[in-house]
Amino acid sequence: MLQATVDASSLALVLLGAAIAGFTTGFAGFGTGLVASGLWFHALPAAMVPPLVVLSSVAAQIMGLVTLRPAFDWPRATPFLAGGLIGLPLGIAALAHATPGLLRVSVGSFLVLYAAYSLAQRRRRQIGDWGGPSADAVVGAGGGFLGGFAGLSGPLPLIWLQMRGGSSDSQRAIYQPFNLLVLLLAIAGMASTGQISRDLLVIALLCLPVTLVCAYIGSRVYTRVSPRVFQRIILGLLLVSGLTLVGQAMFGR
Repeated sequence: MLQATVDASSLALVLLGAAIAGFTTGFAGFGTGLVASGLWFHALPAAMVPPLVVLSSVAAQIMGLVTLRPAFDWPRATPFLAGGLIGLPLGIAALAHATPGLLRVSVGSFLVLYAAYSLAQRRRRQIGDWGGPSADAVVGAGGGFLGGFAGLSGPLPLIWLQMRGGSSDSQRAIYQPFNLLVLLLAIAGMASTGQISRDLLVIALLCLPVTLVCAYIGSRVYTRVSPRVFQRIILGLLLVSGLTLVGQAMFGR
């Protein structure tokens, strides 16, 4: 029963996560899993979090598409998508056999590494077209695996595209369609393996309106404000959230 899964205070935490995640995804084109996982792991059973991340992320991505209408670069995105199709079922299979503690350590460690890497950057490393489409496909496979395992399909392709160089708009035109399609497939895969329960759908229906409204606000802010300060604040929150998750897994609640 839902009442046994989440109480009123936990539900408030879940909705806060939905709001922050919606805004972040609307603003940056990715990030639902990164900013919401920490809060949702505090409030929900661990097995519920990846499917909820995926459902909320797809909603926020669709809102971003409707409001921003980016010119997707499908030829550049194709290698990433091909790799994602390979990595996605592996991630879903890993999720089905993961213990809650392993899930917390895995997601928390990834949050810490990603945030620390991004905060430590003083200048972008440019690798240009090194590795070509084959390297893009390998990165896509990693993103697909993390998308199936924890709804975190975006960070690996984004980091890679930042290393390749180019404008934020051109990078978003590649990683946003990748995120959307991988996460749509992840929903289908999770549903087929029984990971989307009735209680999860009830929670998702409560979260989605909050996510959609905040995604719209985030997409409007994206068109008007430089993301630099905002990104560093989010990265700091991710670092704290990841360390908290790892600490919980190692020492218990």
